[in-house]
Amino acid sequence: MFRMAAPRLALCVCVLMLAVFTLTEGLRGAGPRRCCFKFNEREVPSGRVIGYMRTSQRCPNPAVLLRTVAGPRQLCVRPSATWVKNLISYLDTKAIPGETTNL
Repeated sequence: MFRMAAPRLALCVCVLMLAVFTLTEGLRGAGPRRCCFKFNEREVPSGRVIGYMRTSQRCPNPAVLLRTVAGPRQLCVRPSATWVKNLISYLDTKAIPGETTNL
């Protein structure tokens, strides 16, 4: 009798573990779309930047992604850098009311 119950018990435990894993992964939601691990340290001229976006708070490093006139590639920069703060202020004041400069 125990020989038949052991495989059923093992199967039930596996299904239960899979269900718990699936549920906990689903509750975490999708991860951040983009995080930065390397940073551009050189100042980017304000005339070359057309927008910016802050990375998710779930990223290990706080960062700002700059969108430039050069195309779809984005540059990771440190939000604590003085030139980045000045650039963000410039972009925010340049924004047309009702539109956002953030990507």
